[in-house]
Amino acid sequence: MLSHMLDQGVLVVTVQNDTGDGRTELLEEIEDLIRGYQPLPVVIAVEDPDVGAAAIDMVLQAHRVCVRLGVLMSVITHSAPLRRMLQTRAERDGVRLVINARADIAIAAAAFAAAA
Repeated sequence: MLSHMLDQGVLVVTVQNDTGDGRTELLEEIEDLIRGYQPLPVVIAVEDPDVGAAAIDMVLQAHRVCVRLGVLMSVITHSAPLRRMLQTRAERDGVRLVINARADIAIAAAAFAAAA
């Protein structure tokens, strides 16, 4: 499940549970949002700490879309194990991904970076 909102000029996309088999559709929906709100920065919030590899792949693919479009993107999750998994996969894939534990910090940083 997916929801989105604007906060301080930042598109915040929340993935509320594991994407499972609907990953392709979810990624298309996220890509449509990114394109629709371009050039606003994007923060993807992953709420479910038990997401699998499919959700991590989806986040990294969304990051590739943002890089192609020149859109700043970061990720937030309260789950320390998930942050470590994302960081490990991003480093392995050669992706420079900003991962935060707190939404307020991620949104403020994205808004500040976009204004600079």
